[in-house]
Amino acid sequence: MTETAQEMVRSDAEWRAHLTPEQYRILREKDTERPFTGALTQNHETGDYHCAGCGTLLFMSGAKFDSGCGWPSFMIPADSKVVEEHEDISFGMRRVEVTCARCGGHLGHVFPDGPKPTGLRYCINSASLTFTRQEPHSTNQEP
Repeated sequence: MTETAQEMVRSDAEWRAHLTPEQYRILREKDTERPFTGALTQNHETGDYHCAGCGTLLFMSGAKFDSGCGWPSFMIPADSKVVEEHEDISFGMRRVEVTCARCGGHLGHVFPDGPKPTGLRYCINSASLTFTRQEPHSTNQEP
């Protein structure tokens, strides 16, 4: 595996060994999960969403909102440099695909119909993400 701070490259065999079949199909073959079936669609916990391919922090729970579209939706990435956008004209539609900037994994698409202040809706496959729950702060203090 060749890896730098900016980019991660794995062979197809390494990706297949690292990912579940569903993650491989979505991240590497640009497929999508059926709406309302993803494990993180209804997740309302506080925490961080990472790329299932390489672990890069992609989105924070404060940017997640319920768009009703059937996939986890976010207003903005954790950092503008962690995702890349590409024109997607597949299936006779013109859309903007979102990929992980580090490993190139397909995440989903971004649409200009989100809430203020960004007006964007990053519609992301649950299988493209892992979630790290933020532990609540302890109120017990030692004397």
